[in-house]
Amino acid sequence: MDRISKLASQKAVVIFSKSSCCMCHAIKRLFYEQGVSPSIYEIDEESRGIEMERALVKLGCNPAFPTVFIGGKFVGSANTVMTLHVNGSLKKMLKDAGAIWL
Repeated sequence: MDRISKLASQKAVVIFSKSSCCMCHAIKRLFYEQGVSPSIYEIDEESRGIEMERALVKLGCNPAFPTVFIGGKFVGSANTVMTLHVNGSLKKMLKDAGAIWL
């Protein structure tokens, strides 16, 4: 869990993903289209990936991927991020975190 917290606080937007996950791809694409350059950790390519996945599940993310942090704070998975995007809250969160300026 400490590793997740440390990684999540190193950049304005951090995404924990799996390279074969279609929803992960969609969420990464959403952030790129917003002008965000997130840190992305592909758990299936990490040496401690299984341990990190367990920590994400304990955090409350089910399914575990994608898991998004904005401004070092746990936001949630694809459903939460898409809801925030549709209702307009995501852009404000990104501005407040310094991920975008406009």
